[in-house]
Amino acid sequence: MHFLAADLIALLPELLLTGGALLLMLTEVFLRGERRGYQAVLAAVTAAAAFAAFVWPADDSARSLFGGFAVADRFSSFVGATICAGLFATAVLGAGFLRARAAERGEFYALALLAAVGMCLLARGNDLLFIFISLEVMSVSTYALAGYLRTGPRSTEAAFKYFILGAFSSALFLYGSALCFGATGKTSLSGIGAAGGGPLLVAGLVLVLAGLSFKVAAVPFHMWAPDVYEGAPTPVTGFMAVGVKAAAFAVLLRVLLTAFAAPGLAGPETWRPIVEVLAVLTMVGGNLLAATQRNVKRMLAYSSIAHAAGAVPVARGEAIAGLLFYLAAYTATTAGAFAGLAALERLSPDDPQPWDLDRFAGLAKRRPWAATAIALLMLSLAGIPPTAGFMGKLLVFRAAVDAGLVPLAVIGMLASVLGMYYYLRVVGVMFMQPSPEGSLQVTSTWPTDLVLAGAALVTLLVGVGPGWLAAAAAAATGLVGG
Repeated sequence: MHFLAADLIALLPELLLTGGALLLMLTEVFLRGERRGYQAVLAAVTAAAAFAAFVWPADDSARSLFGGFAVADRFSSFVGATICAGLFATAVLGAGFLRARAAERGEFYALALLAAVGMCLLARGNDLLFIFISLEVMSVSTYALAGYLRTGPRSTEAAFKYFILGAFSSALFLYGSALCFGATGKTSLSGIGAAGGGPLLVAGLVLVLAGLSFKVAAVPFHMWAPDVYEGAPTPVTGFMAVGVKAAAFAVLLRVLLTAFAAPGLAGPETWRPIVEVLAVLTMVGGNLLAATQRNVKRMLAYSSIAHAAGAVPVARGEAIAGLLFYLAAYTATTAGAFAGLAALERLSPDDPQPWDLDRFAGLAKRRPWAATAIALLMLSLAGIPPTAGFMGKLLVFRAAVDAGLVPLAVIGMLASVLGMYYYLRVVGVMFMQPSPEGSLQVTSTWPTDLVLAGAALVTLLVGVGPGWLAAAAAAATGLVGG
């Protein structure tokens, strides 16, 4: 591995995030008291600086880093910027959420920054060993974040389940990487693609695909998502829903389009049918399971499984552009949705139904603007115009039709119709049902309101004028796979 100064400059966003995490951990040692609001500000500023470094890099030309272990290109920059936007929303939302629970600590924001470092490095990964290390940096941080509150059995259960199943998925990925190395003598994605291979490489492909399918929560590898999403602190759940998904989709695309892109036994003829089946199961299964939920947090967990799954089997320029567009739009929408959820969440850790659908009843009368913002976000998740979610689904389904995958597009559209049921149900409860007797007032704080309002505004603006984001997504597709 060769270390050059230019390589470190290309990793400026990750270095900023790492420096912010180290600073937060060091300052935590010398602080006393419970009021530590500056930590959220520092984390948010660091996320904004990393976002700017991704959007306006010193050199946006595609090149290899560290002797080919990683790459710097517009694809990784787009995904990294999306992750940093989700991190910014998490830091702001976490300020009010943790303060209300007397749980403000520097390690929360440091872990979030380190998790973002792993996510961003995953998008850059061009070597199976580099990808594995980045995967573990992300995973270990999110394991700790899932059990951060430690105020009841729900949080502990979420962290334990996530750790066990996450370790299992990492083992699958590592074993698959070993088989790929045994078949080709290479761990670099481009080296594996050039070497080709036989049945042993196919076995490695299957295991690598299974390990990454856990991270994107594809059916039937989704069993961890609902319990973990429910038990984790709400800001962490939102960050996992957008950051982990974006990073996992990015590395999945890069692996498939670089290491297994050449025709042959381990080429697209082998993995494309497998991914198509996973996409169908994910879109249909995720929406069916979400439709049965009255727990809104679990509903969002199941519905997050189904989003954007149809873009991976196409694996072509327009589909990848649609996926990138959708990931960016989904980041804003989901961050706002979980901000609305946090505003309605009771402070008691012993509440058996903290996210029940009835909590939303009559919200339009109690907090009209908050109900309007949540309704807009739900419409975006359902794919109803003029929202960002509608444009994302339109781009993905159009790419599937252009690629000849009409049945997949039809299944995706039918699954989206089912998704409209449970998203619009939340809207109906807010605007058409009266508040129950003894209902609590919304416990939102200004950081929660800021995330909710900002997410709703971005969702609407991208839906009305999607050209700039669509152009940025299209510019980031040609460099996938190096």
